[in-house]
Amino acid sequence: MSAKEDQPKREPSLYTKLASEGAYGPGIGSALITMVEPHPGQEHAYNRWYEDDHYISGAMSMPWMFAGRRWVATRPLQLLRYPAESAVATPVTAGAYITVYWINEDRYQDHLDWTVAINRRLLPDGRVFQERTHVFTSFQRYLGVVYRDGDAGPRDIHALNYPYAGLVVEVIDTAPDQDPAALASWLKEKHLHGKLEGSPVAMAAVFEPMPLPGRTPTYVKPVEGVGKRITVLYFTEADPGEDWERFAGDGAAVEASGLGRLEFAAPFIPTLPGTDKYADELR
Repeated sequence: MSAKEDQPKREPSLYTKLASEGAYGPGIGSALITMVEPHPGQEHAYNRWYEDDHYISGAMSMPWMFAGRRWVATRPLQLLRYPAESAVATPVTAGAYITVYWINEDRYQDHLDWTVAINRRLLPDGRVFQERTHVFTSFQRYLGVVYRDGDAGPRDIHALNYPYAGLVVEVIDTAPDQDPAALASWLKEKHLHGKLEGSPVAMAAVFEPMPLPGRTPTYVKPVEGVGKRITVLYFTEADPGEDWERFAGDGAAVEASGLGRLEFAAPFIPTLPGTDKYADELR
């Protein structure tokens, strides 16, 4: 009998079982969008904790989360935000960092089960940075994308890996007498096509927030606007602060549609991973 035959048979692991069942397509099913404000004086400490620990252990190491990217709003970019009275951020300049993650289609609940469990472990282990405030954090269902270049540009699944120069986040609340589905359709079928044509904006991805699970840690702000809110992420090839006029009229355009009210419009630029670039430019 060979040495190989002598070895005891290894039972299939739980990981083997998990990988062999369920959906495993490459599409986006949902996103985690999390905008956070580090407390004054904690900017560097927060940035290092998030990049060196939490981005990996609290996000990218988890099953079914296949892409992520961090963005930052320096003070000049924060001052471009509107409207001044925002249902999303108080003051509207709150939320210097935003991170976006893609979750595989049909795997949201599986990912959620894992993330709830790991965060219940991270907190008592002292791995959660408390000197920060969640301004706008939620898992969001993917409703579709509008491309400027049709099939010629990067796909939505590549948006967090392609070196885009900027991100613009818009949050729109549906009017009381309107259906959020009608707002999403207006955006995807009318408004966004004209906005992207001939512009530095390569794509616009549309989402709607979902409620957080009941066991979410208390330091995460409850999701607001569920069932009435739409989020649009614009991926831009130029610094959005230098092209802000393109977005400055969106509030009026939404109001004219009669479908809702723009509650938040904010430009961001990508962080430089592994560095504290921009951490001194937030105040």
